[in-house]
Amino acid sequence: MDSTAVAAQAPVLLVTNDDGIDAPGLRFLVDQLVAARCYRVLVCAPDSDNSGVSHCITLRHAVSCTRVDISGATAFGVSGTPADCASLGISGMLFDGVVPDLVLSGINIGNNCGYHIIYSGTVAAAREAFLYGIPAIAMSYDWVAGQSRVNDLKVSAEVCVPLINNIVTEIKNGTYPQGSFLNVDVPTNVAHHKGYKITTQGKYMAARISWKQTVYKKPAVESYQTANTDVDGEKDSELVTPAENNLLFKRVIVGRNSDEVEGEQDMDHKSLVDGYITVTPLSPLSRTDPDVIPYLKASVSRLVGNFSSFGPSFSRSRVA
Repeated sequence: MDSTAVAAQAPVLLVTNDDGIDAPGLRFLVDQLVAARCYRVLVCAPDSDNSGVSHCITLRHAVSCTRVDISGATAFGVSGTPADCASLGISGMLFDGVVPDLVLSGINIGNNCGYHIIYSGTVAAAREAFLYGIPAIAMSYDWVAGQSRVNDLKVSAEVCVPLINNIVTEIKNGTYPQGSFLNVDVPTNVAHHKGYKITTQGKYMAARISWKQTVYKKPAVESYQTANTDVDGEKDSELVTPAENNLLFKRVIVGRNSDEVEGEQDMDHKSLVDGYITVTPLSPLSRTDPDVIPYLKASVSRLVGNFSSFGPSFSRSRVA
């Protein structure tokens, strides 16, 4: 069998992220997948940093796609969000009808545990693929400013590849579960991790955020290696006087939250801090709080009862 036929039969992996197509985490992951010589690797990622955009999608205008040279892969930078990139990448439109077997989002700089999952563009890209029936994994490295190095992202890619290989095998065999997508977080000291650990999403939130009034700051030009690595860092920028009557505000960190929010051993952030590569199955559905249902039924029943004064059509209302 010639190499073209082998390539046509190889599992197809789509790589995306929220840090942007030039991010080292994505590039290291692609390098590892290409070096394995058993996958067809496609890349569809934002053409600029889209960190923290959650599951935002582009509806009112077109997105542009620019071919990007990444050795061993077919790659496009897209003027859209991570969810846009995942959606476009699995649509068959961008890659000549090819639909991936698995979507990989990352490797992100900064953990995506606990409540951070809500804000994460990295997780949203994996969620978007899952919503359309494609298995997906979001992957993040727990970057700590002043301690982590860019090479840690390379090692993070290396330790994620065995998990990716295993999941591809399960997909090929038809044994991979269809009910969730995966969120993987790699510990700061990745070179000495304690192995994989299956965890549940906790309530971790790194910091308490408030606002302060400010003037507009034009972002300074920076290399990717210095971006997104320290949420406390202020970069040199040009001060611009706001237009008359405009008030400008920016988010600021007003305090750090304690890791003690999570008491259970199998919560994602607690396990990550303990040195494990956490693997958390996620559902796109928000969990219903069963404890509040009896209260709401009683409360809404009283509300419906009060509608009787508005006429027969209201008084016939019931609460199931």
